[in-house]
Amino acid sequence: MKPTEKIDLFKLHKDEYAASRKPAIVNIKDASYLSIAGQGEPGGEAFTDKIGALYGVAFTVKMTRKFAGEQDYAVCKLEAQWWADGEANFAAVPKARWCWKLMIRTPEFINEKEIERAVAVLLKRGKSASAREVRLESFVEGPCVQMLHVGPYEREHETISLMHAHAAKNGLRFQGRHHEIYLSDPRRVPPERLKTILRQAVERLSSS
Repeated sequence: MKPTEKIDLFKLHKDEYAASRKPAIVNIKDASYLSIAGQGEPGGEAFTDKIGALYGVAFTVKMTRKFAGEQDYAVCKLEAQWWADGEANFAAVPKARWCWKLMIRTPEFINEKEIERAVAVLLKRGKSASAREVRLESFVEGPCVQMLHVGPYEREHETISLMHAHAAKNGLRFQGRHHEIYLSDPRRVPPERLKTILRQAVERLSSS
């Protein structure tokens, strides 16, 4: 029997990851993620530690399945939600107050037992105890404004302004957390060439 074709969720759901340098409205359906949450400056010690824990679990689950001859899949791009408690605009407060949830989209057939086994393997290897904080969750974002941002993260506010204007033009307003999908590795790509999909859930403005 031939092995089942490797799954690539990014390609499988390409309509949800389609983004250009013009804002557009997309509908994001239910999706499963491995996630880990924290607070503090991006790139700081806690942030770096938890990215490592998240990727550790993601690749351990994937490789365990592959070596067992089970359905293989590509580990997806890193994503993140950003917010600041009690603030409408997280970017307006000091980065030390930023809250974040780091996420990697995961096939729906991955289950809690597989996560637990992966965590046990990582801890046995002496990896970060933060692996215990990795969660398996699913959620639906629904209608969102989405746009491709090209350039340094510090200039995302320019792209977000265009997204705000597009939402307002269509009788919508932002709700929920700011969401980013990282298409580039900042360790290998210069800031001016970084590509990031920016996504923001929206809701219909009241007609009253």
